[in-house]
Amino acid sequence: MGYDVKTVRLPDGVEVPYVEQGEALGVPLVLLHGFAGSWRSFQRLLRLLPDSFHTIAITQRGHGDATHPDAGYRPQDYAADLAAFLDALHIQAAVVVGHSMGSAIAQRFAADYPERVLGLVLVSPRAKMAERPGLQELYETTISKLTDPVEPAFVRSFMDGVFVRPVPEAYFKQATEDAMKVPAHVWKRAFKTAMEEDLLRDLDAIDAPTLLIWGAEDDSVPEADREAIVEAMGGAGEIVYPGVGHGPHAEVPERFAGDLITFVEAKVRDGPT
Repeated sequence: MGYDVKTVRLPDGVEVPYVEQGEALGVPLVLLHGFAGSWRSFQRLLRLLPDSFHTIAITQRGHGDATHPDAGYRPQDYAADLAAFLDALHIQAAVVVGHSMGSAIAQRFAADYPERVLGLVLVSPRAKMAERPGLQELYETTISKLTDPVEPAFVRSFMDGVFVRPVPEAYFKQATEDAMKVPAHVWKRAFKTAMEEDLLRDLDAIDAPTLLIWGAEDDSVPEADREAIVEAMGGAGEIVYPGVGHGPHAEVPERFAGDLITFVEAKVRDGPT
């Protein structure tokens, strides 16, 4: 299925590409990709979602064909982008789905703009990036030394660690091409920020209906992180997919779509648009 890629220019000049599908008055559903992704990260999922959802997949600043500014890579910066984006589309509130880095942005958005969140789905969220084994070393020895253009071999090795289950070759090729569009300064700033942020901060204050989704074989998310997030979020629903890695929406899109649809239909009422 082909998509008409549109662009919104935010008040600070950042241009954000996006695609949308479904009924204009349907439940607004916003999809936020992970690091080095784009709206195309959700292509395997988009085709499975009903027209009763007004689904919007965004390419966020620093990624893909969006603007690559020198600064603004903290979760609160991205959350402010999302608020401005929704303003531009005249959407008051939405269900927000965030994958990996996108989950940190989604939870920050839910904390900073609670009135604009109908529901929250955090996919492969992490709690303490600074405590991940080897991450500081990876930053110091490799990422901090990246220059443009970023070495393709490095990008491919990064992408190889995302999926446990095989994904279509065309999808993986597109994902790798998107990752190649991320400039060196974004790799550096995004990773440094991730290591400095307390991703558990304010989770206990989020009261929107929430679903947590992980892959059981995702080595990038320690069990301690999962336990800390579940404890912090209290009544959030939790699903762990056996035999799945860091990208559940791409590895098992049919199951993911079914769980997402069930969550929205059971927990989320149509909100004002």
